[in-house]
Order: sequence, then structure tokens, then C-alpha cells
Amino acid sequence: MTIIHIVLFKFRPDVSVAHKSLFVSQLKTLKSLPCVQDGRLIVGGPSITDPIERSKGFEFALLSYHRDREALAEYQASKEHHR
Repeated sequence: MTIIHIVLFKFRPDVSVAHKSLFVSQLKTLKSLPCVQDGRLIVGGPSITDPIERSKGFEFALLSYHRDREALAEYQASKEHHR
């Protein structure tokens, strides 16, 4: 069974745009991990609409696909995931 892993990110107000860009670039490298099914990892953001109350300050999202729970556990335990 395919597992879809979703993570939302928000930053402190003092975090620079440059730092956010670097963070997103590093997230995108995770798609090369063998535990990510067919390289299916998407990072979205920042939002192109004005912030709305229900967004609760989240600016970026990561969506990744894993073939099973073991592959997700491997992804979460990887050194690349903990950079």
C-alpha cells in the first residue's frame, strides 16, 4: 500500500527569504532517496495568495510517496532527512 506523507512548514518572522529558499532546495534533494517511490516528492510554496486565517501561518508543504510503512520509516531515519 502506498503511503502519502504530508508535512507543512512555517517559519519565525525573522527567517530570511534566502534561508527559506535554501531550505526548499535541500528538501527537494530528498526525492533522490531510494525509499521515495519513483522520486515522487513535491515541495510547494510559498503561497501565492494573501495569508488566510485557516492557513495558520504555514508557508510550504512537502508531499512524498513511499511504497509502505517501512519505506517511510527508512526515509524518516535517513541522514539526509535530518540535515
